[in-house]
Amino acid sequence: MSTARSTRASAAVDRLKVRSGNAGYSMARTGDGLFFLSEAPGEPPLCAPLELDDFVAFVNKLGPQVARRVSKLDVAFEKQLVKKKPAS
Repeated sequence: MSTARSTRASAAVDRLKVRSGNAGYSMARTGDGLFFLSEAPGEPPLCAPLELDDFVAFVNKLGPQVARRVSKLDVAFEKQLVKKKPAS
């Protein structure tokens, strides 16, 4: 397993721990390189073993979500996008 794969998966779990306030979440990896999550080490898994991208997406959907910060420039840009009609 490459370090980048492990780092990306563990970073997703770390973000979940912060969002949820549950420091007990634990990630494990199967012998064939799939990842799964449990609420604490030794607890039953919360998901079937998943590929890295699917695992990160699963973990990112768990727990409370952090609201995205939007600047005034972002709002103005999105208004401009709505105003423009696609050429026919």
